[in-house]
Order: sequence, then C-alpha cells, then structure tokens
Amino acid sequence: MNDNNNGQTGGISFLGLLFIVFLVLKLGVGNTSVVNWSWWWVTAPLCGMIPLVLVIVTIVFVIAFIAHLLK
Repeated sequence: MNDNNNGQTGGISFLGLLFIVFLVLKLGVGNTSVVNWSWWWVTAPLCGMIPLVLVIVTIVFVIAFIAHLLK
C-alpha cells in the first residue's frame, strides 16, 4: 500500500471563488442578469493577488523603515 499524502491539497482560492460568484451574478439565469457590471469588474478577482502582494510588501517596507529610524 503506497500512501503518498504529503499534506498538500488542491482547491480554489478565495479570489477564484469570488470570480465564480461574480460570473454567475453577471450571467444570471436564462436571459436575466442579477448585476449589470462591466466585465472588467467581473474578472478583477483573477488579478487580485498582484495588488494584494504589493500592498503587503509596501507595508512591510514602511514598518522596517520606521523601525530603522527609531533605532
């Protein structure tokens, strides 16, 4: 019996799930849509990790810079 469970699981991220929710709301059921958003807003969660990482890196650099000034 070969059990190669290394603890990694596949799945969908929060932003991927958010995209699916926005897509379902945009397409609606049949010929009706729940929201009348631009496709830019619907697909925005697909590029959401880049700004999130940039904000986190900027905050870390600002905190490090302030800590360096206070020494």
